[in-house]
Amino acid sequence: MEQTNVQSAQENQKNVLLVEDDPFLSSLLKNRLVKENINVNHAKDGQEALDALKDYKPDLILLDLILPKKSGFEVMEGIRQDPQLSNSPIIIISNLGQPEDIQKGQELGAVEYFIKAKTSIDDLVGNIKGFLQGQPAQN
Repeated sequence: MEQTNVQSAQENQKNVLLVEDDPFLSSLLKNRLVKENINVNHAKDGQEALDALKDYKPDLILLDLILPKKSGFEVMEGIRQDPQLSNSPIIIISNLGQPEDIQKGQELGAVEYFIKAKTSIDDLVGNIKGFLQGQPAQN
């Protein structure tokens, strides 16, 4: 009976692709999400993210914008051009906080936009969990 519970828990586990080049933030966020029973794959740059998405279809993509090789905006454009990925929900987590950056992110289909300097890890994890559960996060 325990095995069935473990199996069903794994089947219900949500999958997230974290695209972040900052080792400290990516490690912190990954560890927090794993504690919430969320499976996290990590890409360190934009090209690695696009390569990972060829074989991996996450429930949510957490995307930084300032990345090596390809920017987050380029990643979003690549995702939107791929019919198999075009509906993938994306939450932007960036230090770019200018209105034009936020607007461009929304135009490219971001479901949320968080500015790193203005968002605590607790709030971020709460919002991610809420999104994955189909409900607003509880603050």
